Amino acid sequence: MAHWTDSIVGDRMTVDREFNDHVMNSRFNSQEWGLIMTATEFEIENADDPDAARIVADTEKVPQIIPELDNIRKQMGAMGGAGGQQDSSSGGGIVDSIKGALGLGDGGKQGQQEKLEDAERLTQAYADALQDHLEKKGKWEQVRIAYQE
Repeated sequence: MAHWTDSIVGDRMTVDREFNDHVMNSRFNSQEWGLIMTATEFEIENADDPDAARIVADTEKVPQIIPELDNIRKQMGAMGGAGGQQDSSSGGGIVDSIKGALGLGDGGKQGQQEKLEDAERLTQAYADALQDHLEKKGKWEQVRIAYQE
């Protein structure tokens, strides 16, 4: 049996393009966002109730990849390009490297928690945009029913 998301691959690609501005205005660059999306699964809450059903982002696996986001940023910086918006918690550079080596950097547990919260908010905004797109295209009911099967 096909997974319910198989039927909306084209819709996801459309939403990806439309959602790109949200990503560019976030703390994440496109490579980081790609990793976050790889760790995110989508489910339909209350699928049996047409009025209450909604797509939700299951970010249970995202905490596992949060440390890798710093590595992506460092690799992008080493290659001479940020590939997206820089954020104050991982700006890179020699001063930040020294601060990190001395344990004075901003990338501790609080920084990791903030990244996780931002990733969770952004993935849910994506889920909302996807559902909105499906509703506008008249596909939402079909997708909701497919999820239940």
